Amino acid sequence: MTNATPRESLWVVSVQTAFPNMANPLGTLFGGHVMQLMDVGASIAAQRFCRQPVVTASTEPIDFRNPIHVGEIIELKCRVAWTGRTSMIVRCEVHGENPLTGERRLCTIGHLNFVAIGPDGRPTPVPALSVSTEMERHHWETGARVREDSERRRDRKVDEPTAGN
Repeated sequence: MTNATPRESLWVVSVQTAFPNMANPLGTLFGGHVMQLMDVGASIAAQRFCRQPVVTASTEPIDFRNPIHVGEIIELKCRVAWTGRTSMIVRCEVHGENPLTGERRLCTIGHLNFVAIGPDGRPTPVPALSVSTEMERHHWETGARVREDSERRRDRKVDEPTAGN
């Protein structure tokens, strides 16, 4: 695959209802469940973009702004926001919606880093991302910052695991 011809990234949108088995004792979605939805949606956005298998390499810290309650609609939107040689930063936006009133609240915005994997099991090049609108430029700049933060974290000396019991 060549990195030369820029490719558009379209939003991948999914909706579902928040059920009790997804929630904590307070009746709001578990953060881990929201993160799982983001990982799956982002992987679909990345695969549709590069048409290769992908793996999650990292995520930025995820901060939850508002809860999603049992019975509400969960809307997840994901799109590739930045590309490198073999990696992609995917932007995910999660909203909760009251189905009776239509009130929508932003739950979180997060960025996940994916790497395309070739037939040999190694990272493989991805297409360049077409960036033409102001929103796409803003997402590109944010994705570049996320990538820089990820590289800084990776380059830091990692603590050794705790020995013993």
